[in-house]
Amino acid sequence: MSISVLGSGAFGTALAISLAGNGPVTLWARNAMKAQAMQDSRRNGTRLPGVELPENLSVTADIAEACQSEVLLLAVPMQTLRGVLEEYGAHLAGKTLVACCKGIELDSGLGPVAVIREVLPDAQAALLTGPSFAADIARGLPTALTLACGDAEVCKKLQEQLTTANLRLYRTTDTIGAEIGGALKNVMAIACGAVIGAGLGDSARAALMTRGYAEMQRMALAGGSKPETLAGLSGFGDLALTCTSDLSRNYRLGLSIGRGEEFDPSVTVEGAATARAVAAQAQRMGLDMPVTLTVTNLVDQRLTISEAAAHLLKRPLKEE
Repeated sequence: MSISVLGSGAFGTALAISLAGNGPVTLWARNAMKAQAMQDSRRNGTRLPGVELPENLSVTADIAEACQSEVLLLAVPMQTLRGVLEEYGAHLAGKTLVACCKGIELDSGLGPVAVIREVLPDAQAALLTGPSFAADIARGLPTALTLACGDAEVCKKLQEQLTTANLRLYRTTDTIGAEIGGALKNVMAIACGAVIGAGLGDSARAALMTRGYAEMQRMALAGGSKPETLAGLSGFGDLALTCTSDLSRNYRLGLSIGRGEEFDPSVTVEGAATARAVAAQAQRMGLDMPVTLTVTNLVDQRLTISEAAAHLLKRPLKEE
């Protein structure tokens, strides 16, 4: 089966580079000038400086050309996924669509697989998620990811096709757990970045990661997920990476909040919108999500970092 990657940001470009090791790949960029520049220079200098595009990776701004492939990886931000599906639905209908974004849609409270199913019910929806940085994938460094698809046979075929020399995929049919793990770990990364930025220490970060993981499990199980999914790459694995590295945009946002510094508004940070969406959803479901709610209040500037820390520390004592 042929493959195209829709979205020429750092992650989409990195996936296309890795997949090109298996055969020809098409990378779609919305901006025609950017697509031509990448095709000519064999670089994505603004997003992945110093990385060369393989010869069998072609870049185009023609959505019809890109969608000739049978499998389409959607490497677009979570909050713009629905718009892409609606705008290009005529080209995407009936295809196998693999979402490569992490988060919860602010307006609907849905994850990426659920959004695809709602907008394009005749498409086969899957999700690629897990602990990964674009720069590592593009440089050929070993990376393991979770591939989630409700159809076990389709999932197995995709696993075989999307595994590369440096990408090892583990499959699951638990799309709900994979969605929630990938989304909520970004919220917890903001919290951990804020703790380190404010100088509250590694012990406090470890506590937040642990209690944040409990919240991830709480919401996933309430949504019908399997408990083992959150213990895998899309839950625990992604949490460990994102909460400990300043290569994570969500962690860097938290650092800026903790330090009282301005953060570049042009940088996409999925965890901010996800925190708001999950906090609202948790309230509707009657779930206790104190870390998520605190992150929402931090990013919306309703709490200072000292107030947030005091609030969490003063919560009623309980069993673990």
